[in-house]
Amino acid sequence: MKVIRIAAALLIGADGRTLLVRKRGTQAFMQPGGKIDAGETPVNALTRELHEELGLLIEPEQAEFLGEFSASAANEPGFEVNCQLYRLDVAQDVTPAAEIEEIMWVDAGDVNHLSLAPLTRDSILPLYRRLQSA
Repeated sequence: MKVIRIAAALLIGADGRTLLVRKRGTQAFMQPGGKIDAGETPVNALTRELHEELGLLIEPEQAEFLGEFSASAANEPGFEVNCQLYRLDVAQDVTPAAEIEEIMWVDAGDVNHLSLAPLTRDSILPLYRRLQSA
């Protein structure tokens, strides 16, 4: 199986909800973030992607590493994503840009009506729920 290495953010707003994004031409919502370029650290990839996709300016030291997760890629059949996940608490507004078509803030409740990327559904949202109830 071919692997795509990504860095993603469990982005938590001032009200405790987390941000999901949907890329143009796709159905599944997922965490913001993206592919790690050659020679780039995961946290630097994340800060670059958050700026490109959402207009967020963050410092790498603001990102708290939560762990490494893998799942089938939502939009690339036959690929697996290997994700370095970071928590970021943000108060500033986000604006969809680049390939992001739609953003949605969700709480730890029912998201079953949404089409979710496997990584988001199976790993990241359960982790978010545990963090919110801790």
